[in-house]
Amino acid sequence: MFITLLIAAASLLVFFVWKKFKYWENEGIAFDEPNIPFGSLKPLMKKEKSLGVLVSDIYAKSKEPFLGIYLMFRPAILVRDAKLCKDILTKSFGSFHDRGVYVDEENDPFSANLFSLEGESWKSLRTKLSPSFTSGKLKAMYPTILETANNLKESLSEQISGKKTEIIDIKDLMNSYAIDIIASVIFGIETNSFKDPNNEFRRAAQDFKKEDFVTKLKGASQFLFPPLKKVFKFLNIEDKSRDFMKRVVRETVEFREKNNFVRKDLMQMLIQLRNSGHINEDDENWKFQTTADNLKSMSMDKLSGQGFLFFVAGFETTSSTASYCLYELTQNPELKDRVVKEIDEVLSKYEGKLTYEGIQEMKFLDKCIMETSRKWPGLPILNRICTQDYKVPESHYTIKKGTPIIVPLLGLHRDPDHFPEPMKFDPDRFSNNNYNPAAYMPFGEGPRSCIAFRLGRVNAKTAVVTVLSNFNIECIEKRELEIDNYSVAIMAKGSVDIKFTRR
Repeated sequence: MFITLLIAAASLLVFFVWKKFKYWENEGIAFDEPNIPFGSLKPLMKKEKSLGVLVSDIYAKSKEPFLGIYLMFRPAILVRDAKLCKDILTKSFGSFHDRGVYVDEENDPFSANLFSLEGESWKSLRTKLSPSFTSGKLKAMYPTILETANNLKESLSEQISGKKTEIIDIKDLMNSYAIDIIASVIFGIETNSFKDPNNEFRRAAQDFKKEDFVTKLKGASQFLFPPLKKVFKFLNIEDKSRDFMKRVVRETVEFREKNNFVRKDLMQMLIQLRNSGHINEDDENWKFQTTADNLKSMSMDKLSGQGFLFFVAGFETTSSTASYCLYELTQNPELKDRVVKEIDEVLSKYEGKLTYEGIQEMKFLDKCIMETSRKWPGLPILNRICTQDYKVPESHYTIKKGTPIIVPLLGLHRDPDHFPEPMKFDPDRFSNNNYNPAAYMPFGEGPRSCIAFRLGRVNAKTAVVTVLSNFNIECIEKRELEIDNYSVAIMAKGSVDIKFTRR
């Protein structure tokens, strides 16, 4: 009897697997040939490629406007056509308004952040948070950004004495800068990762980016297997960065409310939102009213979840954009000279001082940041889930409700059909329109585009200006950076070393 049951169970398993991997063939659309049991993810599971590179490679193998892929046993659609991608994110947003990632607003309010929330819950929170990132709010927060930029300058000055040349890992340097920016601008906590690289915020970032199996599995499950996140929560698997964030937010809120402390940062606005249900649109008024806990519009866990989202998204985007921009400029010294000339001209207009207004006037630097975000997008994929059946234009096929959608951002951004000579760092393509605008979406598009992209750009530009206005940078060797085989985000393999001297 046992052997019979075992054979029956094995037969059912084989049938289940066979049926799952016949899904796209039965649907009658082009698909990426699956590898059982990994589907389209074999190179990811074997640690040969990161998720972004894997999806980009699948994109490059086909010429179809869209094709079926398998996220292990989960059928999904990879959209290749740039116009269709943009339509899904914008014009047809009503059929794709959710990301399809793990969220459990009732039982796990920490997960209910702006990135993960769905439907009306997301729409309501997005509307309430939008006033946080106006030009007026960014300008008010800019002195705080400058304090971190000055720490960056001082750290480099200490490492480089006189005419000495110093080889520095720009990736590690900008990690310190980005951690301090986020700690200060988001949470109002002063850190100096240049002098104290083992501070709590940096350790939390390192915990989040660890390369161990469990951390990778938790990161992948967010996008690929959302139900698996509930298993992690049920098993109470330790998450140090999450616990750290809850403690930091709770202590910060309690201190400010007890002492009526006002600071121009994002935490101040989140407290306003929690206590009153909205963020003050008056850029000069940063005060908040303290209300009883039973009258607050947001739990402490949900507030912590927003802080965690801005922490993770903010330090990664700022660090990578500034690092890759500076590295690409060392590889293209004629472009670097143009940026330095523009920086010097604008700073002289403001008596040598770096200001929010001056940063906005650096138009060629803007294009360099845009080109960096094209070649090195912070997130290499965008994900949605079909929320109602969608008839694909100029196709017989209807995408069924519940189907995961993948937009291969890295693939689009490095496609020569959209960006001629895609591996060439060419900021001027944005001046002469030598690219397909429909394929360029480093911060997403439509209602669910990155709410804080302007803050990220200001942070990255300030870092680049701080470096180039005080130091000369040169490449060590002419080479393309290699993308490492871990992390959802695009991470350069090894150190990113460049030469520094004083100007």
